[in-house]
Amino acid sequence: MCLILFAWQAHPEYSLVIAANRDEYFHRPAAPAHFWPDRPHILAGRDLEQNGTWLGVDTRGRIAALTNFRNPAERNAAAPSRGLLVSELLDTSQPTESYLDGLAASDLQYNGFNLLVSDRRTLWHYSNRGGAAEAIAPGVHGLSNHLLNTTWPKVETGKARLRQLMRREFDPTEILGLLDDTSIAADDVMPDTGIGLERERKLSAARIVGPGYGTRCSTVLLVRPNGETEFIERTFLEDGGIAETASFRLRLGDSPA
Repeated sequence: MCLILFAWQAHPEYSLVIAANRDEYFHRPAAPAHFWPDRPHILAGRDLEQNGTWLGVDTRGRIAALTNFRNPAERNAAAPSRGLLVSELLDTSQPTESYLDGLAASDLQYNGFNLLVSDRRTLWHYSNRGGAAEAIAPGVHGLSNHLLNTTWPKVETGKARLRQLMRREFDPTEILGLLDDTSIAADDVMPDTGIGLERERKLSAARIVGPGYGTRCSTVLLVRPNGETEFIERTFLEDGGIAETASFRLRLGDSPA
């Protein structure tokens, strides 16, 4: 994922609301969201190159998502896939906090990443570029290719729009609309991450339209306090058109704390 907007314990109906866009090269093979035949408790899209994922749920109760931390100067092409961190989190029965504590011993082998993990009782953010794991306070938050709540334009705009939705009842399609923002940020508020102004402009949009690279899917996750969950995924073609929209309803159990 390259943009995750989320509301934690900030709506009377949902304990967790996630709105996320995954940006990736279109030539990289991926499967849309499905229950994995080899691990049927996992519902997620799947990177068919490395078999990891970017966002998913474990029907036993865990939710996990990932963004890359953008710093091209320190990128290691031989590093293991960061998507494997998400699939491992969704597969493990280890308590979340102890898993994250253990990850700290080996996390520098990966290129920069952010992990967002919930066991439905708590919500954690962890980055191998940001120090210790952090329990997230109730409210509306945003995560792109830097640390949690870094004030990038698409993060700030997305958070503001999500806060408006959290003040009332809403339809899930409204969140898909929030993610479908292709506007480019003004140059004077653009971050400088070492990729050049032209590419910064392209990547400043909440939904990036190709060619070659862009938003491959938008995902909405709505979790009620009793575990009832709605998972909606909209996938996109390289020209920006909609490929399909799929939805799943399931009930999450209680994972280890």
